[in-house]
Amino acid sequence: MVIDCGTCAVAGDACNDCVVSVLLGPPGLAFSPEIADEHRAAVEALAGSGLVPPLRLVPPAPATCTGRHRAS
Repeated sequence: MVIDCGTCAVAGDACNDCVVSVLLGPPGLAFSPEIADEHRAAVEALAGSGLVPPLRLVPPAPATCTGRHRAS
């Protein structure tokens, strides 16, 4: 899993209470750490037991297509 802090919808507001900041330090705009699946499970277990905050990443909403196209 790649965590792209630069596209997180709550970046800035939730960074102080995010596991990425706790484990790796405050992110910059181009900060994109990668977490292997087995490490992600470990981080989720730590967060579930209250030892670290959870991952607060909120990906940006995907662009939606209205289905309307202008004819040329």
